[in-house]
Amino acid sequence: MNKFEQLGLNESLLLAIKDLGFENPSEVQEKAIPVLLEQETDLVALAQTGTGKTAAFGFPLIQKIDAEDRSTQALILSPTRELCLQITNEIKLYSKYVKGLHTVAVYGGASITEQAREVKRGAQIIVATPGRMQDMINRGLVNIKNINYCILDEADEMLNMGFYEDIVSILSDTPDEKRTWLFSATMPAEVARIAKKFMADPAEITVGTKNSGSATVSHEFYCVNARDRYEALKRLADANPDIFSVVFCRTKRDTQAVAEKLIEDGYSAAALHGDLSQAQRDGVMKSFRGRQIQMLVATDVAARGIDVDNITHVVNYQLPDEIETYNHRSGRTGRAGKLGTSIVIITKSEIRKIHSIEKIIKQKFEEKTIPSGIEICEIQLLHLANKIKDTEVDHEIDNYLPAINEVLDGLTKEELIKKMVSVEFNRFISYYKKKRDLSGEKSERSSSEPREIRAGDPVRYFINIGARDDFDWMQLKDFLKETLDLGRDDVFKVDVKEGFSFFNTDGEHTEKVMEILNGFDLNGRRINVEISKNDGGSRERRDHNGRNSGGERRSSGGFGGRRDGERSSGSRSGSFGPRSDRSGSSRESGREGGFKSSAPKREPGSFQREERAPRRSEGNSDRPAGRSFEAAKNRRPRRS
Repeated sequence: MNKFEQLGLNESLLLAIKDLGFENPSEVQEKAIPVLLEQETDLVALAQTGTGKTAAFGFPLIQKIDAEDRSTQALILSPTRELCLQITNEIKLYSKYVKGLHTVAVYGGASITEQAREVKRGAQIIVATPGRMQDMINRGLVNIKNINYCILDEADEMLNMGFYEDIVSILSDTPDEKRTWLFSATMPAEVARIAKKFMADPAEITVGTKNSGSATVSHEFYCVNARDRYEALKRLADANPDIFSVVFCRTKRDTQAVAEKLIEDGYSAAALHGDLSQAQRDGVMKSFRGRQIQMLVATDVAARGIDVDNITHVVNYQLPDEIETYNHRSGRTGRAGKLGTSIVIITKSEIRKIHSIEKIIKQKFEEKTIPSGIEICEIQLLHLANKIKDTEVDHEIDNYLPAINEVLDGLTKEELIKKMVSVEFNRFISYYKKKRDLSGEKSERSSSEPREIRAGDPVRYFINIGARDDFDWMQLKDFLKETLDLGRDDVFKVDVKEGFSFFNTDGEHTEKVMEILNGFDLNGRRINVEISKNDGGSRERRDHNGRNSGGERRSSGGFGGRRDGERSSGSRSGSFGPRSDRSGSSRESGREGGFKSSAPKREPGSFQREERAPRRSEGNSDRPAGRSFEAAKNRRPRRS
């Protein structure tokens, strides 16, 4: 007997399950389906992403729907367009043998009139995002006053996205006697509040330990300098030739920038974020599911609906602000019992975040070093050899063998093998010979490194812009707080000199300051920020007319690598890019591994900041991104 049959599912569902190739129910399905079929009850189910929650509520819901009644009987709310469409498609697959059952997706970014028309034709099940559903209710385009079932999928994420009021309003428009099934990875206070307000004595099931990570996902981190983050990403991709991954960034701006740079460097990559049109997002996801894209660079919100089989890696290019979000990210891989890897690229200041995540997911991270160029070349060489060995021969090639043999006549077997694999090997070895090793960075802090930066401690920064760039202290403060998206009092003790300046933030903002400002393009100049040895004193306001005279010293081992005791000046060595003094001469960087002043001009397709205006936050991304990239001559060899 099929194990799904033992759960009480009817024949039409079992036929669909057989077509889909499902053999054994997952834990959440095994626990939820019998309860929902046998009882008319509310349900709270806590289970991680990728555990089969859609089938857990989808199968019993389809079995309970009256397909002969064309009125709306069930509403499923989900946080994103992608997840909404994914649930709709899965419900349609599950109900393929249920005659007369119709499911309609209702989401933003598509014609509301067409969606309303689909619902009016008869939709027993509506799958919707909260915002669009509320809009349709307000316009009188949908009637959910008589539904029997309401399902909240990924409830915690909907609330994280600010849909609390919409959800409360929508649920208030449904009958009190309906059954509510709430599925969530976590149970924050707002989710518990909704459960208490709209559910009556719900049954509860929990799959795994609350907030724990999946046992099928291994976790590893790589500690690098902030300026090497992108180079580390490329090397990790090269070290995993069969990588099929989602790369997570914090903002839409970073997502687009990283994706474009990967494409420029020869990787099959694409961006997925909220600024893309629905057609663009659908096209990207179609290409990703078809494996035409190996590296999908995405924001957390856009990736919420990604349910793609066989993702090998999740790469945290930047850690999320919320620890629980990491669990959602890592849940994109290691699905359906298969193994996956979650990779984190961090700087030294983020080590404490790794420890915090370990406590939440109850799993340990393995610290690894970025592979060297030689190691990557060896991996690629063996990958090519295995690919050649496993390639099935199409005997149509027999027609061309005489001509091929004539060209290769005189070569020994060993010479032929060498030449064949060198086609791939030469490209990698010539590229990595020019690159420095990134594997030396360790997470342990040595005694020569700066003091540990803790949240609440003031941190003093040196920045290579000043009065010469038309800033006074007030203008620089405004520029910093808007560029960094900080509050009015989060930037303080701003001190502007002729060719450079100093400012303070609390320690909790250090990573953001270093990440966003280093390499930021300001009217063709690269901004460079370093941590000063002097923390700038207390946070108490000061009179900016009484500035300190002279330069401040920065610590040895700081982010800029400047010698301790060397005074800051407008012509300091170690700047991140070319800058001209008043005579127009260019000063070269003395920092090993930094951007040199001889860097080629920006190519037409790269991002550039057109004017000195504060960079906007993720929600306002109509301005071009401000960080420029290395020239095409340093590109990675394109893949065949």
